[in-house]
Amino acid sequence: QVRLVESGGGLVQAGGSLRLSCAASGTIFSIKTMGWYRQAPGKRRELVAVITSDANTNYVDSVKGRFTISRDNAKNTFYLQMNSLKPEDTAVYYCNARINPTYADYVGDRYLEVWGQGTLVTVSS
Repeated sequence: QVRLVESGGGLVQAGGSLRLSCAASGTIFSIKTMGWYRQAPGKRRELVAVITSDANTNYVDSVKGRFTISRDNAKNTFYLQMNSLKPEDTAVYYCNARINPTYADYVGDRYLEVWGQGTLVTVSS
């Protein structure tokens, strides 16, 4: 069984910074992609940032230049550094990972898609 545990959310004033962490545990051979999503009240969940196994990144336009996604493969952990936060960044943030549990899964490109429990980020104006 594989699980993701998030940490780092909270309340911050506009212009401030927060760093979210997401640690994967369980039977893991490799992690294909790691991503952060968010869902604001009354809105659909959206992809915020994603990082691939070879460290390619992609961001939604609204966070480019402010947010940075990174990963520590040795720790099976990834992060979202959020700077210059705005009230419109307020949302529940979820981490997501596509995980190959075993070498056979890696070779066969079979993966589990796993979600974290979500962490609330509130940015006050």
